[in-house]
Amino acid sequence: MNPPLPPVQKPTFPKQDPATPGFWDARFDAAFTPWDQGGVPQSLLNHVAQHPSPRKVLIPGCGSAHEVLFFADHGWDVTAIDFSPAAVLHAKQRLGKSGSLVREADFFGDAISREGFEVIYERAFLCALPRRLWAAWATRIAQIIPAGGCLIGFFFFDNNEYGPPFGIGRAELADLLSPHFALTEDLTPTDSIAIFAGKERWQVWTRLG
Repeated sequence: MNPPLPPVQKPTFPKQDPATPGFWDARFDAAFTPWDQGGVPQSLLNHVAQHPSPRKVLIPGCGSAHEVLFFADHGWDVTAIDFSPAAVLHAKQRLGKSGSLVREADFFGDAISREGFEVIYERAFLCALPRRLWAAWATRIAQIIPAGGCLIGFFFFDNNEYGPPFGIGRAELADLLSPHFALTEDLTPTDSIAIFAGKERWQVWTRLG
C-alpha cells in the first residue's frame, strides 16, 4: 500500500499589494490558484439557460478564464480582462484559438467604460480587491453597465479582515450597489470550491434607469 501523499504546501511569496499585477503574477507563475474552480459554475450554466438572449459581457479579473468559451459558445459577445500578464498568458494558452477574447487591461482604465458592455460577470474579482478600492469598483460598475444591464455572479460574504479573498458584508455590498442597482436574484451555489464554501452567494444586480 502506498503511503499517503504529503499535504500541498503553500508557496512562500514576497510581501506585495494585491492591487498590483505583481502579486498575482507570482501566484500564476507558481501555479498557486486556490480560487480557481477549474470549470464553469452551475449557477452560471443555469443563468444562461434561463436568459438565452446573448448580450455583451465583460469578465474582469478573469484569471484562467474558464467561462470565456461557455459564453462564446452560447452566442455572447465576451471580453475577458486581467491586469496580470501571467494570468493573461495562462488564459491565452489554455484557450488556444479563442485566446483573442482575453486581453491585458485594467478594469479601472478609461477605455473599459466606453466599450458598451451590457453585463459584467463577477467571479472572485471583488474579493481580490483590497477594501480601499471597493468604492471605486462600485463607481466603475455603475459607469459601465447601462440601464437594464446586469451585474451577475458570485459574492463572497465573510468578516475576516485578512485576504485575499476579502469578504464583504451583505449590508456593505448593498450600500455600494443600491444607489444604481436592485438585487433581483439571490441564490446559494451548489458547487462552491473549498475557499468559498458556505460563504458565497450567486446574485444578479439589475441596473436601474
